[in-house]
Amino acid sequence: MRFLVYDRLLGFGDDYWIEDDRGSKVFLVDGKALRLRDTWELKDTQGRVLVDIHQKMLALRDTMVLQRGGEPLATIRRKRLSLLRNHYRVSLADGNELDVSGKILDREFAVEYDGELLAVISRRWLTLRDTYGVDVVREDADPALLIAVAVCVIHLAEKERED
Repeated sequence: MRFLVYDRLLGFGDDYWIEDDRGSKVFLVDGKALRLRDTWELKDTQGRVLVDIHQKMLALRDTMVLQRGGEPLATIRRKRLSLLRNHYRVSLADGNELDVSGKILDREFAVEYDGELLAVISRRWLTLRDTYGVDVVREDADPALLIAVAVCVIHLAEKERED
């Protein structure tokens, strides 16, 4: 499953569609303006909220929190004591972890679970300049979760670059 995400997605207060590789709208990212923290909702085409994405307010390190149905889904932050600056840990609510590493700012990275590849985020196979793809390689993976993880990791990396 391949999805196309537009870089302008990270703007606040705007809504952006994520399309599949056939050009059909699949997910809507609903940016919430005028909030104290960075906040988005990832919705399906019927407007149902699949993943609520927001910045954790009181944290020593920049942290993004994902929720589904008001319940915790995952917490994302840069990996501590990592030699690689572009290395993030996704702590899932069930106690498992996803590992995100690669060239985050270049939109060239991977999401793995226990050493197994779940998704590849890349611009390489796209001709549109401000677009990157999320290629979900496992059929049993949760595309909404992986897209939310990609959005959060890019947001955290760009925020860190600005600071």
